[in-house]
Amino acid sequence: MQDHLLRATANGVRAFVAVTTNLTEEARQRHDCYPIAAAALGRTMTGAMLLAANLKTDESISIRIDGDGPLGAVVADAWADGRVRGYVEEPHTDLPLHNGKLDVGQAVGAGHINVTRFTGLKQPFTGSAELVSGEIAEDMTNYLYVSEQTPSTISLGVLVNPDLSVAAAGGLMVQALPGADDAALEQIENNLAALGPISQLIQQGMDGQAILQKIFAGMEVELNLYEPLDLMFRCQCSRERVTTALISLGVEELTDILKDEQAELCCHFCAEKYQFNKEELEELIESIKQQDLQ
Repeated sequence: MQDHLLRATANGVRAFVAVTTNLTEEARQRHDCYPIAAAALGRTMTGAMLLAANLKTDESISIRIDGDGPLGAVVADAWADGRVRGYVEEPHTDLPLHNGKLDVGQAVGAGHINVTRFTGLKQPFTGSAELVSGEIAEDMTNYLYVSEQTPSTISLGVLVNPDLSVAAAGGLMVQALPGADDAALEQIENNLAALGPISQLIQQGMDGQAILQKIFAGMEVELNLYEPLDLMFRCQCSRERVTTALISLGVEELTDILKDEQAELCCHFCAEKYQFNKEELEELIESIKQQDLQ
């Protein structure tokens, strides 16, 4: 199933469902994540995609989970056009199962969730809230209520296969709009309580539309479904950007790097490696010197 995000509204309630199995698996492979790290990273990237669904084109959102657990920071950036990237500081974290499940809360620990919205204004908006469980979905729900005064219900899930690959990943977010119908809210609350883990629904083959129909089951009005948005793991890094970063180091530092006759830079977000040989480093140093003479 292609990763996608689908939105729907009915009776003053809006809902978002994201299927993120493939992009979570790509992130797991890129960062060589152990299961608990894959789960934390997949949940965070999915949550970022759900929040980015309300943004305009070219706008983006960044979520940083800063806990004191062994995972370290978990970071995800998402764009309104369906792109997402992310990383976890300690991808080889491994903890015993808790009640048969990956103990993401223990791996994340206590700390804060920080959310930054890049909306084209001169200064991006950044808000934060304390982590309430480290399980990420509850932390995002609490953040939206405390920092942005937006009551929401969020569910995030990642299922990992015995071979460590990602079996299913996804999430949902439901928000009541001003003037929402009380009977509709009660019906949706009951539907969500009976829904079960979203990762299991996705593993069973349900897409966004099927899950939305379960969320809004029993509603008398027809669902207003928006066009699905394709989702993908996509980083902004490139050799050109890395080259610019090397040039910014200046002649002295590049000359010091040149002693090793090569340089390798690795992107935090996607683990892509960029290598520069002796001749390329010498060319960069010469280009800086020429710029200084102009």
